[in-house]
Amino acid sequence: MSALSINLFGKFNVHTGGQTLEGFDACKVQELLSYLLVHRERPHTRESLASLLWGETATDKSKKYLRQTLWHLQSALEGHSGGSNDDGGLLSAGHDWVRLNAGSTLWLDVEVFERAFARVQGKAGKDLDEETKRIVEAAAELYKGDLLEGWYQDWCLYDRERLQNMYLVMLDKLISYCEAHRDYELGLFYGSIILRYDRARERTHRQLMHLLYISGDRTAALRQYERCVAALRQELDVAPDRRTAALHQQIRLDQLEERALPATEPETDNATPATSLPEVLGRLQQLQLVMSDVQRRIQQDIKAVQQALKN
Repeated sequence: MSALSINLFGKFNVHTGGQTLEGFDACKVQELLSYLLVHRERPHTRESLASLLWGETATDKSKKYLRQTLWHLQSALEGHSGGSNDDGGLLSAGHDWVRLNAGSTLWLDVEVFERAFARVQGKAGKDLDEETKRIVEAAAELYKGDLLEGWYQDWCLYDRERLQNMYLVMLDKLISYCEAHRDYELGLFYGSIILRYDRARERTHRQLMHLLYISGDRTAALRQYERCVAALRQELDVAPDRRTAALHQQIRLDQLEERALPATEPETDNATPATSLPEVLGRLQQLQLVMSDVQRRIQQDIKAVQQALKN
């Protein structure tokens, strides 16, 4: 029996031997399995899972729904979990708890991704060895999209932000590696990916300005500064900080040395990179818009169901 492979980046998918498995179409089955996979380091009480998935439902009904969903999930997994050291399955469920079996043969994109991030914590990108650089590159390629795109559950929003920040930190380290090894084109490529996720990330703009300049394209470096100014103004209503302005002035006067900023800037290893208060405000405002849109759609669905009941 081929081992299960599960993708949570982008679209939820369970497959084995190249074939997508059936039985995972129900939304709550997907959500339960996804939550257990993302938080696979510990067992979970049935009460906490019932509250998480059916928070607006009475306790007795939410527990009933959990039992039904667990049954459907176990049925879908039966014969496909690849075996474990304990009881031959991926999922174990006791009277009061549910957990994933650590010994199960399972490939999970999020797990591989998180292992790669842990490997480079505390290491500057320029100091990575070739093997570690390849591992980080492979992990970055797994990031086919944000965690469970299209889902808006509270737990998912938090973990989505956490994993996206890990992704940006790893890309940031790859940029530093590329700069140290004079692979400017690849470094510019990684920088462009970061800005697609966070176009007001000022550190990345500085990195790209520096890479463009030392690769011999001062004009492009100056244009990158203009894009930085525009992004900060539109997203956060702030001007570039003194480091960005100083770098721009050095490039404009053609006085930048190859080892000048941002190569000497310290890198961050936090899953949530340090940001300025204006950046925090901007992200909170974006999240507020997302939540407002979700609330509006929920209200529309409630009205539709109420109207259907009346009819």
